Amino acid sequence: MFCPFCNKKDSRVLESRLTGENSVRRRRECEVCGKRFTTYERVEVMQMLIVKRSGSREPYTREKLEAGVRRACAKTMVTAEQIDDLVDSVENELASAGKKEVPSTLLGELALKRLRSLDEVAYVRFASVYRQFRSIEDFVSELNTLKDTHALLSGRDTVSSITQDD
Repeated sequence: MFCPFCNKKDSRVLESRLTGENSVRRRRECEVCGKRFTTYERVEVMQMLIVKRSGSREPYTREKLEAGVRRACAKTMVTAEQIDDLVDSVENELASAGKKEVPSTLLGELALKRLRSLDEVAYVRFASVYRQFRSIEDFVSELNTLKDTHALLSGRDTVSSITQDD
């Protein structure tokens, strides 16, 4: 592994740790300049094409999905690690499907499903871009759906806690 400070190849691993679903974090020290740096190893996901709404195709890039999720999560309590885990989870589901071409709609829905349980504000932000909200009514409709789901889940928790007390 090349040192990012002196560009020499000699470095030693000080610590290795699993992070997320498919990556390893390694803390390294350059044996020439003595500086420390961190590297991440990730399982390479098979090359797949994303089929856009227009019918055009483009190669899947993790960075593009990650950037969209980061924008949606800006100024929320969602951590960088949670975002990485979310993207890892989406990639794992896509990889397990084993398809060479994936509709952008599927990619967006997988991200939305995970964002919904992670942070509701980030979910609505991502949905507004992904689902192309054009009016306040679009936002209100999505918020009402989110609110109804929340009410259903809250009601279910109340019912289950009542039955457990008996």
